[in-house]
Amino acid sequence: MSATRYTYLGPEGTFTEAALRTLPEAATRELVPMVSVPAALDAVRNGDAAAALVPIENSVEGGVTATLDELASGEPLMIYREVLLPITFALLVRPGTKLSDVKTVTGHPVAQPQVRNWLRNQLPDALWESAASNADGARLVQEGRFDGAFAGEFAAATYGLEPLVTEIHDAQNAETRFVLVGRPARPAAPTGADKTSVVIWMGDDHPGALLELLQEFAVRGVNLMLIQSRPTGAGIGNYCFAVDAEGHISERRVGEALMGLKRICPKVRFLGSYPRAGVSADDVSTLRRGTSDTEFIEAAEWLARSQDGRA
Repeated sequence: MSATRYTYLGPEGTFTEAALRTLPEAATRELVPMVSVPAALDAVRNGDAAAALVPIENSVEGGVTATLDELASGEPLMIYREVLLPITFALLVRPGTKLSDVKTVTGHPVAQPQVRNWLRNQLPDALWESAASNADGARLVQEGRFDGAFAGEFAAATYGLEPLVTEIHDAQNAETRFVLVGRPARPAAPTGADKTSVVIWMGDDHPGALLELLQEFAVRGVNLMLIQSRPTGAGIGNYCFAVDAEGHISERRVGEALMGLKRICPKVRFLGSYPRAGVSADDVSTLRRGTSDTEFIEAAEWLARSQDGRA
Protein backbone atom coordinates (compact mmCIF):
# COMPACT_ATOMS: atom_id res chain seq x y z
CA MET A 1 0.00 0.00 0.00
CA SER A 2 1.21 3.51 -0.79
CA ALA A 3 1.17 5.30 2.56
CA THR A 4 1.92 8.63 0.91
CA ARG A 5 -0.81 8.65 -1.75
CA TYR A 6 -4.30 10.12 -1.31
CA THR A 7 -6.91 9.92 -4.04
CA TYR A 8 -9.85 12.26 -4.55
CA LEU A 9 -12.75 12.90 -6.91
CA GLY A 10 -11.07 14.59 -9.85
CA PRO A 11 -9.99 15.92 -12.19
CA GLU A 12 -7.80 18.73 -10.86
CA GLY A 13 -9.76 21.79 -9.81
CA THR A 14 -12.69 20.13 -8.06
CA PHE A 15 -14.12 21.28 -4.76
CA THR A 16 -12.97 17.89 -3.45
CA GLU A 17 -9.37 18.79 -4.23
CA ALA A 18 -9.86 22.16 -2.52
CA ALA A 19 -11.24 20.38 0.56
CA LEU A 20 -8.38 17.87 0.56
CA ARG A 21 -5.80 20.65 0.48
CA THR A 22 -7.21 22.05 3.74
CA LEU A 23 -5.83 18.98 5.57
CA PRO A 24 -2.33 19.58 6.99
CA GLU A 25 -1.09 16.16 5.86
CA ALA A 26 -2.02 16.94 2.23
CA ALA A 27 1.19 18.94 1.91
CA THR A 28 3.24 15.77 2.36
CA ARG A 29 1.10 13.39 0.28
CA GLU A 30 0.88 12.60 -3.40
CA LEU A 31 -2.63 13.75 -4.39
CA VAL A 32 -4.06 11.72 -7.25
CA PRO A 33 -7.32 12.71 -9.01
CA MET A 34 -9.69 9.89 -9.98
CA VAL A 35 -12.53 9.85 -12.49
CA SER A 36 -15.26 8.92 -9.99
CA VAL A 37 -16.06 8.29 -6.34
CA PRO A 38 -15.95 4.48 -6.86
CA ALA A 39 -12.52 4.76 -8.53
CA ALA A 40 -11.17 6.87 -5.65
CA LEU A 41 -12.42 4.39 -3.04
CA ASP A 42 -11.33 1.32 -5.02
CA ALA A 43 -7.77 2.66 -5.03
CA VAL A 44 -7.88 2.42 -1.22
CA ARG A 45 -9.40 -1.06 -1.31
CA ASN A 46 -6.73 -2.22 -3.75
CA GLY A 47 -3.87 -0.80 -1.71
CA ASP A 48 -2.95 1.81 -4.33
CA ALA A 49 -3.70 4.65 -1.89
CA ALA A 50 -3.74 5.10 1.87
CA ALA A 51 -6.92 7.17 1.87
CA ALA A 52 -9.44 8.92 -0.37
CA LEU A 53 -11.38 12.14 0.11
CA VAL A 54 -14.89 12.08 -1.35
CA PRO A 55 -18.06 14.19 -0.95
CA ILE A 56 -20.78 12.63 1.20
CA GLU A 57 -23.34 15.34 2.00
CA ASN A 58 -24.46 18.71 0.69
CA SER A 59 -26.45 21.22 2.71
CA VAL A 60 -28.76 21.85 -0.28
CA GLU A 61 -29.19 18.40 -1.85
CA GLY A 62 -28.52 16.12 1.12
CA GLY A 63 -26.53 12.89 0.88
CA VAL A 64 -24.24 12.16 -2.08
CA THR A 65 -25.69 8.83 -3.19
CA ALA A 66 -22.60 7.59 -5.06
CA THR A 67 -20.54 7.80 -1.87
CA LEU A 68 -23.24 6.39 0.42
CA ASP A 69 -23.78 3.41 -1.88
CA GLU A 70 -20.07 2.70 -2.22
CA LEU A 71 -19.53 2.75 1.53
CA ALA A 72 -22.52 0.45 2.05
CA SER A 73 -21.30 -2.17 -0.42
CA GLY A 74 -18.08 -3.88 -1.38
CA GLU A 75 -15.07 -4.43 0.83
CA PRO A 76 -15.52 -2.41 4.05
CA LEU A 77 -13.87 0.98 4.45
CA MET A 78 -13.81 3.41 7.35
CA ILE A 79 -14.22 7.17 7.74
CA TYR A 80 -11.38 8.84 9.68
CA ARG A 81 -12.30 12.51 9.49
CA GLU A 82 -14.59 14.98 7.80
CA VAL A 83 -14.08 18.34 6.11
CA LEU A 84 -16.69 21.08 5.65
CA LEU A 85 -16.17 23.40 2.69
CA PRO A 86 -18.29 26.48 1.88
CA ILE A 87 -19.53 26.21 -1.69
CA THR A 88 -20.01 29.06 -4.13
CA PHE A 89 -19.85 28.75 -7.90
CA ALA A 90 -18.40 30.74 -10.75
CA LEU A 91 -19.52 30.54 -14.37
CA LEU A 92 -16.33 29.64 -16.20
CA VAL A 93 -16.07 30.44 -19.92
CA ARG A 94 -13.47 30.61 -22.66
CA PRO A 95 -11.77 34.03 -22.92
CA GLY A 96 -13.87 36.56 -24.81
CA THR A 97 -17.21 34.87 -24.12
CA LYS A 98 -20.07 37.19 -23.12
CA LEU A 99 -23.10 36.17 -21.07
CA SER A 100 -25.29 36.44 -24.17
CA ASP A 101 -23.03 33.87 -25.90
CA VAL A 102 -23.72 31.18 -23.28
CA LYS A 103 -26.26 28.73 -24.73
CA THR A 104 -25.07 25.47 -23.12
CA VAL A 105 -23.81 24.92 -19.56
CA THR A 106 -22.56 22.01 -17.52
CA GLY A 107 -21.49 20.98 -14.02
CA HIS A 108 -21.83 18.17 -11.52
CA PRO A 109 -25.45 17.06 -10.95
CA VAL A 110 -25.26 18.23 -7.32
CA ALA A 111 -24.36 21.73 -8.56
CA GLN A 112 -27.53 22.22 -10.60
CA PRO A 113 -29.95 22.66 -7.67
CA GLN A 114 -27.54 25.18 -6.14
CA VAL A 115 -27.61 27.46 -9.22
CA ARG A 116 -31.10 26.70 -10.57
CA ASN A 117 -32.65 30.06 -9.67
CA TRP A 118 -29.66 31.97 -11.00
CA LEU A 119 -29.92 30.08 -14.28
CA ARG A 120 -33.64 30.76 -14.49
CA ASN A 121 -33.11 34.48 -14.01
CA GLN A 122 -29.89 35.03 -15.98
CA LEU A 123 -29.79 32.26 -18.63
CA PRO A 124 -33.37 31.01 -18.95
CA ASP A 125 -32.78 29.45 -22.38
CA ALA A 126 -29.44 27.77 -21.63
CA LEU A 127 -29.38 23.99 -21.92
CA TRP A 128 -27.88 22.06 -18.97
CA GLU A 129 -26.04 18.75 -19.30
CA SER A 130 -24.38 17.09 -16.32
CA ALA A 131 -20.65 16.35 -16.11
CA ALA A 132 -18.75 13.82 -13.99
CA SER A 133 -17.55 16.68 -11.76
CA ASN A 134 -17.51 20.47 -11.80
CA ALA A 135 -13.87 20.48 -12.86
CA ASP A 136 -14.64 18.00 -15.63
CA GLY A 137 -17.28 20.45 -16.80
CA ALA A 138 -14.56 23.11 -16.97
CA ARG A 139 -12.47 20.75 -19.09
CA LEU A 140 -15.40 20.25 -21.46
CA VAL A 141 -15.74 24.02 -21.84
CA GLN A 142 -12.02 24.23 -22.58
CA GLU A 143 -12.55 21.64 -25.34
CA GLY A 144 -15.40 23.68 -26.80
CA ARG A 145 -18.17 21.19 -26.00
CA PHE A 146 -20.06 23.65 -23.77
CA ASP A 147 -20.16 27.42 -23.47
CA GLY A 148 -19.96 27.60 -19.69
CA ALA A 149 -19.34 25.47 -16.60
CA PHE A 150 -20.34 25.99 -13.00
CA ALA A 151 -17.26 25.26 -10.90
CA GLY A 152 -15.04 26.78 -8.27
CA GLU A 153 -13.42 30.02 -9.38
CA PHE A 154 -10.05 28.45 -8.53
CA ALA A 155 -10.50 25.99 -11.43
CA ALA A 156 -10.37 28.72 -14.08
CA ALA A 157 -6.57 28.94 -14.31
CA THR A 158 -6.16 25.16 -14.54
CA TYR A 159 -8.29 25.00 -17.69
CA GLY A 160 -7.43 28.33 -19.31
CA LEU A 161 -10.88 29.78 -18.64
CA GLU A 162 -12.20 33.03 -17.22
CA PRO A 163 -14.75 33.48 -14.41
CA LEU A 164 -17.51 35.40 -16.20
CA VAL A 165 -19.69 35.61 -13.07
CA THR A 166 -18.64 34.76 -9.51
CA GLU A 167 -20.36 34.21 -6.15
CA ILE A 168 -23.24 32.24 -7.68
CA HIS A 169 -25.40 30.37 -5.16
CA ASP A 170 -29.12 30.09 -4.62
CA ALA A 171 -28.73 29.17 -0.94
CA GLN A 172 -26.70 31.29 1.45
CA ASN A 173 -24.00 29.50 3.47
CA ALA A 174 -24.14 26.34 1.34
CA GLU A 175 -21.62 23.72 2.41
CA THR A 176 -20.47 20.31 1.27
CA ARG A 177 -19.20 17.69 3.71
CA PHE A 178 -16.30 15.51 2.58
CA VAL A 179 -14.93 12.43 4.33
CA LEU A 180 -11.43 10.97 4.41
CA VAL A 181 -11.81 7.21 3.97
CA GLY A 182 -9.24 4.48 4.60
CA ARG A 183 -9.09 0.78 5.37
CA PRO A 184 -10.68 -0.39 8.66
CA ALA A 185 -8.62 0.04 11.81
CA ARG A 186 -9.09 1.05 15.44
CA PRO A 187 -10.90 4.43 15.60
CA ALA A 188 -8.99 7.37 17.00
CA ALA A 189 -9.58 8.22 20.67
CA PRO A 190 -12.74 10.22 21.39
CA THR A 191 -12.45 14.02 21.43
CA GLY A 192 -15.74 14.84 23.13
CA ALA A 193 -17.13 16.17 19.85
CA ASP A 194 -17.41 13.09 17.66
CA LYS A 195 -19.69 11.51 15.10
CA THR A 196 -20.37 7.82 14.45
CA SER A 197 -21.53 6.59 11.04
CA VAL A 198 -23.20 3.25 10.30
CA VAL A 199 -25.29 1.58 7.62
CA ILE A 200 -28.24 -0.48 8.87
CA TRP A 201 -30.26 -3.13 7.07
CA MET A 202 -33.78 -4.00 8.30
CA GLY A 203 -34.65 -7.68 8.66
CA ASP A 204 -38.19 -7.43 7.35
CA ASP A 205 -40.75 -4.78 6.53
CA HIS A 206 -43.46 -4.50 9.19
CA PRO A 207 -45.32 -1.69 10.95
CA GLY A 208 -42.91 0.17 13.21
CA ALA A 209 -39.77 -1.46 11.77
CA LEU A 210 -37.96 1.85 11.30
CA LEU A 211 -39.18 3.06 14.69
CA GLU A 212 -37.56 0.01 16.30
CA LEU A 213 -34.22 1.01 14.82
CA LEU A 214 -34.55 4.63 15.91
CA GLN A 215 -35.53 3.65 19.43
CA GLU A 216 -32.18 1.94 19.93
CA PHE A 217 -30.64 5.42 19.70
CA ALA A 218 -33.45 7.35 21.39
CA VAL A 219 -33.66 5.34 24.63
CA ARG A 220 -29.91 5.84 25.15
CA GLY A 221 -29.96 9.56 24.46
CA VAL A 222 -28.03 9.37 21.19
CA ASN A 223 -28.91 12.21 18.83
CA LEU A 224 -29.10 11.44 15.10
CA MET A 225 -27.59 13.96 12.69
CA LEU A 226 -28.47 12.21 9.42
CA ILE A 227 -30.62 9.30 8.34
CA GLN A 228 -31.06 8.49 4.67
CA SER A 229 -32.62 5.48 3.00
CA ARG A 230 -30.88 3.83 0.07
CA PRO A 231 -32.20 0.93 -2.07
CA THR A 232 -30.35 -2.34 -1.54
CA GLY A 233 -30.85 -3.53 -5.12
CA ALA A 234 -32.91 -6.49 -3.92
CA GLY A 235 -36.20 -5.12 -5.26
CA ILE A 236 -38.70 -2.33 -4.66
CA GLY A 237 -39.20 -1.67 -0.96
CA ASN A 238 -35.84 -3.09 0.15
CA TYR A 239 -33.78 -0.37 1.80
CA CYS A 240 -30.81 0.16 4.04
CA PHE A 241 -30.28 3.30 6.10
CA ALA A 242 -27.17 5.46 6.34
CA VAL A 243 -27.04 7.01 9.81
CA ASP A 244 -24.80 9.63 11.42
CA ALA A 245 -25.10 9.81 15.21
CA GLU A 246 -23.51 12.10 17.76
CA GLY A 247 -20.87 10.47 19.91
CA HIS A 248 -18.07 7.90 19.71
CA ILE A 249 -18.30 4.12 19.60
CA SER A 250 -16.25 3.94 22.81
CA GLU A 251 -18.99 5.81 24.71
CA ARG A 252 -21.34 3.45 26.51
CA ARG A 253 -24.53 5.02 25.12
CA VAL A 254 -23.31 4.76 21.51
CA GLY A 255 -21.79 1.29 21.91
CA GLU A 256 -24.93 -0.11 23.50
CA ALA A 257 -27.10 1.46 20.77
CA LEU A 258 -24.98 -0.28 18.13
CA MET A 259 -25.20 -3.57 20.03
CA GLY A 260 -28.97 -3.16 20.15
CA LEU A 261 -29.08 -2.66 16.39
CA LYS A 262 -26.87 -5.71 15.85
CA ARG A 263 -29.31 -7.84 17.85
CA ILE A 264 -32.36 -6.89 15.76
CA CYS A 265 -30.86 -6.26 12.31
CA PRO A 266 -29.44 -8.82 9.88
CA LYS A 267 -26.55 -6.51 9.03
CA VAL A 268 -24.93 -3.41 10.52
CA ARG A 269 -21.84 -1.88 8.91
CA PHE A 270 -19.72 0.38 11.11
CA LEU A 271 -18.26 3.23 9.04
CA GLY A 272 -16.26 4.94 11.74
CA SER A 273 -16.18 7.28 14.74
CA TYR A 274 -14.34 10.52 14.00
CA PRO A 275 -14.13 14.18 15.07
CA ARG A 276 -16.89 16.51 13.93
CA ALA A 277 -15.55 19.25 11.68
CA GLY A 278 -15.63 22.72 13.18
CA VAL A 279 -16.98 21.54 16.55
CA SER A 280 -15.15 21.34 19.88
CA ALA A 281 -16.11 19.54 23.07
CA ASP A 282 -17.20 22.91 24.52
CA ASP A 283 -19.79 23.23 21.74
CA VAL A 284 -21.47 19.90 22.53
CA SER A 285 -24.59 20.10 24.69
CA THR A 286 -24.66 18.39 28.08
CA LEU A 287 -25.82 14.79 27.98
CA ARG A 288 -29.27 14.23 29.30
CA ARG A 289 -29.66 12.49 32.65
CA GLY A 290 -28.97 8.75 32.55
CA THR A 291 -26.87 8.67 29.38
CA SER A 292 -23.31 9.40 30.56
CA ASP A 293 -20.66 6.68 30.79
CA THR A 294 -20.63 7.08 34.59
CA GLU A 295 -24.33 6.36 34.82
CA PHE A 296 -24.05 3.33 32.54
CA ILE A 297 -21.22 1.98 34.72
CA GLU A 298 -23.15 2.62 37.94
CA ALA A 299 -26.19 0.83 36.51
CA ALA A 300 -24.07 -2.18 35.54
CA GLU A 301 -22.51 -2.30 38.99
CA TRP A 302 -25.98 -2.11 40.60
CA LEU A 303 -27.13 -5.03 38.44
CA ALA A 304 -24.07 -7.08 39.44
CA ARG A 305 -24.72 -6.41 43.11
CA SER A 306 -28.36 -7.36 42.68
CA GLN A 307 -27.39 -10.63 41.02
CA ASP A 308 -25.03 -11.37 43.91
CA GLY A 309 -27.61 -10.47 46.56
CA ARG A 310 -25.68 -7.33 47.57
CA ALA A 311 -28.02 -4.64 46.25
